[in-house]
Amino acid sequence: MNEETFNLSIRKFLKLVGVSSQREIEQAVAKALASGAIAGNEKFPARVTLEVAGLGVNASFDGAIKLE
Repeated sequence: MNEETFNLSIRKFLKLVGVSSQREIEQAVAKALASGAIAGNEKFPARVTLEVAGLGVNASFDGAIKLE
C-alpha cells in the first residue's frame, strides 16, 4: 500500500464531502428563509453516515446546524 496515495485520496474525498455538504445546507437554509418556512434563529440536528462498503465501515456522526 502507498501511504501517500492513501492519505491523499482520503483527504480528497473528505474535502468533496465537506464542500458539497456545506453547499447543500446553505441552499436549503436560503430556500427555507425565502419561503418563510424558518425564522433564521433555529438549531437543526444533523447526522452524517459514512459507508465504505469494501471495508465494512458504517459510522454515523451527529451534530447540529445553528443559525444563530
